[in-house]
Amino acid sequence: MTKSIPIIDFFLQRRTAALVIAASSFIVVASAISSEIFGGLAPCVLCLYQRIPYAITIGLGLIGFAVPRFFLAAVLLAALAFLVGGGIAVFHVGVEQAWWTGTEVCVGTQDKAASIDELRAQIMATPVIRCNDIQWSLFGISMAGYNVLTSLALAGFALLAAKRNRND
Repeated sequence: MTKSIPIIDFFLQRRTAALVIAASSFIVVASAISSEIFGGLAPCVLCLYQRIPYAITIGLGLIGFAVPRFFLAAVLLAALAFLVGGGIAVFHVGVEQAWWTGTEVCVGTQDKAASIDELRAQIMATPVIRCNDIQWSLFGISMAGYNVLTSLALAGFALLAAKRNRND
């Protein structure tokens, strides 16, 4: 017999778990937008891509909360979305650390221009914010690195909530 911890049991209840998923996702996106507005950090294209799974999980969490019969499907899809978001974040960390190169849109890699007009067009098409430039870090971990950890933690939470409520 396993010992039950009341606070964990509370957070893993269907409606509470669904709200935790939606609220946590909202907080992550709100934090990213706040860092733009108040911190002056401009997002690169990969930063923007990393927000999409959180937007999806906000909706899935609200569906899981509002429609109990869809809870299990919503939470499992949220776990998948968190893992996809974590994968995007891992790719971003790899670009930041130069473990691999990003896409042309991401790092602004350009072919050699044959004329001044082509060069001008390439310069104008180059993104202002490059994905391989780390704008902010704490303890040597960038925002993308923290997103990897957050995505994995939320995916784990969603899977645990699904497991705990699979027979209800």
